[in-house]
Amino acid sequence: MFDTLRRDIRAVFERDPAARSLPEVLFCYPGLHAIWMHRLAHWCWTHRLKFLGRFLSHLGRFLTGIEIHPGARLGPGLFIDHGMGIVIGETSEIGENVTIYQGVTLGGTSLEKVKRHPTIGNNVVIGSGAKVLGPFSVGENSRIGSGSVVVKEVPANSVVVGVPGRVTHRDGKKVEHGIDLNMTDLPDPVAKAIQSLMDRVGELEHTLAELKSLLPPAQDVAPDEPAGVEWEAEVPPSDRTRRDPSKLGTAGRRMSQD
Repeated sequence: MFDTLRRDIRAVFERDPAARSLPEVLFCYPGLHAIWMHRLAHWCWTHRLKFLGRFLSHLGRFLTGIEIHPGARLGPGLFIDHGMGIVIGETSEIGENVTIYQGVTLGGTSLEKVKRHPTIGNNVVIGSGAKVLGPFSVGENSRIGSGSVVVKEVPANSVVVGVPGRVTHRDGKKVEHGIDLNMTDLPDPVAKAIQSLMDRVGELEHTLAELKSLLPPAQDVAPDEPAGVEWEAEVPPSDRTRRDPSKLGTAGRRMSQD
């Protein structure tokens, strides 16, 4: 028993860089308090003191925000970081040196009084907010990503992410999956339409720039001549008189009218 308690303390120092001293760990880590309260409650539960075990479990939940059923089996070296909102069901089994972050649920999927909660192998890390639901095993040295929902068995040395949880890596190698018919991963049609319009605008701007490059350069205007003024050819005086009746006499105007 005392060896298990020492391993629980050692786990805090090994996996939390914020842990600075033994008094700090003993008095300021609710995860450690919840684990030790559970170990006492579990002893009562297995020695026919079920009400006392359940009462101690309830007291631990009130003090730490972590709910661990007294029937659950926890291995040595368990580290619960932050802890708030964790739920560990009655038939759960947790191996050695497991790390659990806040908001994790080890839940059941059956109303029968049988094994209905998961079995967690040694050296497993369960990220914050993950849900492991059902009477299956999570293999040793596996990692479950934050927010994942795991509903089927996980092989050893695996990484699981997503909803529902899928194995993405195993034994350090990426796992290739077949065709994914998950409708939630379909492309956004609105974003696709906007991108098409932006591509079309870019093509039109490129075409316009090419057309401008084909135009001849504008002709230079003399600096002493205002731009836009057109000069007429000078008309001889005789032609001006002939063309303008107001310059003619009375006889001339009559002849012009005839």
